[in-house]
Amino acid sequence: MKGTKQGARDSGWNAVLAAHGEERERSIARLVESMSLDEKVREMAGTTNLLKQAMMLFRYNKYHFLAGGDKGLGIPPLKFTDGPRGVAFGNSTCYPVSMARGASWDRRLEERIGEAIGVEARAQGCDFFGGVCINLPRHPGWGRAQETFGEDPCLLGEMGAALVRGAQRHVMACAKHYACNSIEESRFYVDVRVDERTLREVYLPHFKRCVDEGVAAIMSAYNKVNGRYCAHNRHLLRDILKGDWGFDGLVMSDFVWGTRSTVDAALGGLDIEMPMRRYFGRRLKKAVSSGKVPETVVDEAVTRILRTKARFAAAGSPAAYTRDRVVCKDHIALAFESARKSIVLLKNEKGTLPLRRDGLRKLAVIGKLAERENIGDYGSSQVRPPYIVTPLQGIRAAAGSVEITYDSGEDISLAAQAAREADAVVLVVGFTGRDEGESIPYIKLGGDREDLSLRETDIALIEAVAGASEKCAVVLQAGSAVLTAGWRDKVPAILMAWYGGMEGGNGLAAIIFGDENPSGKLPVTFPESNAQLPFFDKKARSIEYDYYHGYRLFDKKGMVPAFPFGFGLHYTEYAYTNLRLSAQEIGAGGTTTVEADITNRGGMAGCEIVQLYVGCPASGVDRPVKELRGFARVHTEPGETKKVSFEVKAQDLAYYDVDAAGWKVEEGEYTVYVGSSSRGADLHLSGIFTVSGS
Repeated sequence: MKGTKQGARDSGWNAVLAAHGEERERSIARLVESMSLDEKVREMAGTTNLLKQAMMLFRYNKYHFLAGGDKGLGIPPLKFTDGPRGVAFGNSTCYPVSMARGASWDRRLEERIGEAIGVEARAQGCDFFGGVCINLPRHPGWGRAQETFGEDPCLLGEMGAALVRGAQRHVMACAKHYACNSIEESRFYVDVRVDERTLREVYLPHFKRCVDEGVAAIMSAYNKVNGRYCAHNRHLLRDILKGDWGFDGLVMSDFVWGTRSTVDAALGGLDIEMPMRRYFGRRLKKAVSSGKVPETVVDEAVTRILRTKARFAAAGSPAAYTRDRVVCKDHIALAFESARKSIVLLKNEKGTLPLRRDGLRKLAVIGKLAERENIGDYGSSQVRPPYIVTPLQGIRAAAGSVEITYDSGEDISLAAQAAREADAVVLVVGFTGRDEGESIPYIKLGGDREDLSLRETDIALIEAVAGASEKCAVVLQAGSAVLTAGWRDKVPAILMAWYGGMEGGNGLAAIIFGDENPSGKLPVTFPESNAQLPFFDKKARSIEYDYYHGYRLFDKKGMVPAFPFGFGLHYTEYAYTNLRLSAQEIGAGGTTTVEADITNRGGMAGCEIVQLYVGCPASGVDRPVKELRGFARVHTEPGETKKVSFEVKAQDLAYYDVDAAGWKVEEGEYTVYVGSSSRGADLHLSGIFTVSGS
């Protein structure tokens, strides 16, 4: 036996890398068997030295966060960097925040961004990207809503999977924060109470989508779910993630306060404690020695860690990861494309936009945020690009012969005068990373927005400027929904620009001057008032997450939002015609194909985001009126018609039957809707099909 163990140690990591499939699993098992308890436990925690960690209190991700690794056995450490706006390490390309990218509804674009992030991570010595944030914002005021892709599980899952696909051509990706993490200021202690059906149908499908895509790692959340911290939550980690879903990657904790107990975390299914050894060091060895944690639990965790490292050891082409790939021309162009595609045109009356350069003498740009480098959260998602294009800079660069004047808006009377003297006005208002984002303990930065209203000073500025100019476009900067009631009717045009990344100003200018047809659609519902939203207490110690939120809640209660989920205007008009279903009746394992024709009836080429919703109006259980089940970006030239096609699988329409502890496809009639948003007249086409028991 001793000779066998020594042989496994001698061949060690190289034998693992040389093997494939079942033989690799056997090689990993032999290596784990040969390792001492000290060696195994070392793999299960962060290993960045304390001095570097202390320095990162002042600049997060100044260094890589290391985990595990053993020089004697040849096992490399994990080299972690955060996201999701780009690589948090170094001076990397900064893309728009994820909520903005969610507004593009562009899977392929997100995949390309993932690839670029992976390349820049590897070029700077990282191999583990922690930027696939797919938490569902139950309330749009959640401070870190900007880090996720929207309010709907389908959209979240598809965009998250695209980011995973792209990044994992080069690095390991980590999806976070599992699960039910959507209150920022009480995230370290809040207990989220949620029933099993709501958990499975609302708060977990997007994580499963990323698991199905092959994501390398899952990060557990800080909060509790039904009384147990997520890093200790056996039901989440062992029963669902590793059991029901068959996830074979690694589970890591969120940083510092993500783990609270050695025994509970180990038995619950946590594999790596980050970023240091508090509970998975000497305490874990003692727990194994005393019999509180079986050594087989440690073996399982180490097996998962080594399996994941081995899977990505040969990813990409190392020779291609040179420093000149960081913020290269291609990645800058990608950031510009993403900024353009993310902007949502919410209102456009009297042909206010686009502004035509040949008919414009003077344009006034107003608002403090117009000249501010405003790219979002200052927390763990912060990216430090080498430059940031502000709205004012972008507009000036794109204006041609148009005279641009600027006023900060601090003196409202002066701002109104500047508006009167100009032919048109672009007014930039909203929020910054100081107002919303990751809540940093002991520092008054970020946090949640319980009230989605603009500041009173911003509203007063809007009213004064709009009163002085008939051609006024308001540009909103924020990470999530903003209330527009009270001032919306006073302005002819509104653009939602989010936090647009390093090329945000250029992207905005391209939309304003009509160089690009706006195509963004809201990934989150914009309510008419705070009263339309679920109860939210940013200091809550316990809170119930029920079945309804977002557009599903608005449908359920018959409420009318200011702007619905999926909404966005263009500089052209689209017609929806000729809905077809390939089958009017399908079995529980069947599929029907839904097709429709989309025609560009305007004079400008552009992209329409076609959305498919499905409802079960006669359901025997409480279900949403309709749910997003598919979407597609369709590019058309003026006058062109294109066919769009969606597959609807009966299995995807199942609900979670708590009594049977499984998914059930309900027999009966289903309604399909194809449209340009989730609401009313925008649901242009509808049809019916039946799911039978056979």
